[in-house]
Amino acid sequence: MSHSATILGGIAGTELSAAERDFFRSADPWGFILFARNVESPEQLRRLTGDLREAVGRDAVITVDQEGGRVQRLRAPHWAEWLPPLEQAGAGERAMWLSYRLIGAELKAVGIDSDCAPTLDIAGPTTHPFLRNRCLGEDPATIARLGRAVADGLLAAGVLPVMKHMPGHGRTLVDSHHETPLLDAPLAELDETDFAPFRMLNDLPMGMTAHIRVPSSGDDRPATSSPAVIRLIRERIGFDGLLMTDDITMQALKGTEAERAASAIAAGVDLVLHCNKTVPEMELVVAAAGAMTADATRRAEVALAMRRAPEAADEAALMAEYRALVPGTAMA
Repeated sequence: MSHSATILGGIAGTELSAAERDFFRSADPWGFILFARNVESPEQLRRLTGDLREAVGRDAVITVDQEGGRVQRLRAPHWAEWLPPLEQAGAGERAMWLSYRLIGAELKAVGIDSDCAPTLDIAGPTTHPFLRNRCLGEDPATIARLGRAVADGLLAAGVLPVMKHMPGHGRTLVDSHHETPLLDAPLAELDETDFAPFRMLNDLPMGMTAHIRVPSSGDDRPATSSPAVIRLIRERIGFDGLLMTDDITMQALKGTEAERAASAIAAGVDLVLHCNKTVPEMELVVAAAGAMTADATRRAEVALAMRRAPEAADEAALMAEYRALVPGTAMA
């Protein structure tokens, strides 16, 4: 039986309520995403991730946004305070690998086995502040090289990376949490710039869409609900991994959340990411998203096959090496 084509994040607090537990058992989402409101201590988080998997009766993927800087859900005093990616980027590939190998170890220790990173958007002079220091650089080759280091570090820790935000959010001017950004350039130009880092990492297991309009695709709908842009991601970028939406509660999208979920699945996205809402609201989204398609199930199986036990490592030595390369990181 297929799972619900959803990754759900509507967990209200630091432990599952009876209503949440019952809902997740019946809804059977493919995975879950956690937020700062769900995080209190390592012991509590291990209980919560265990309870989520028990609710669905399997080793479901649990993801989080743990980039460093502003976008970091696990924080001091129990976890390290990591610099934003752009502020680490100048230290090079080894530092980036170390950073995410250690982040991955922190996540894996509490039952989280996916991280919504690397961010492969290109930072530019007009990149919105909500995004800029979350990027890895200002040119495609650098971003792809450092993005590979991020992904490899996470995979070595037993954590699945999710590259974002496809097909490229960097040159847009507004925050998609509040408005619909515009990626306004010819496809030939985008091939050489915004699309290029994703193409160079198109073998990664999971990716996330951007809620941006790409008029040169021939479809003015946001990428998440645009068959033309999803086809571009599949064919022009060459990504055949498991593709999820960015959070469909963001205001870049129009219509009800159920309508947004249905349009994303119809466009060809594999999974709907739904965050920060209640059980009744999640119920509507689960119904609209439906069950995972055969193609989505195939891609999910390939992604899960890349989830492995962490490689043996002396984490204290890795941390010491990282701190020598990147001074100023506040460690827990």
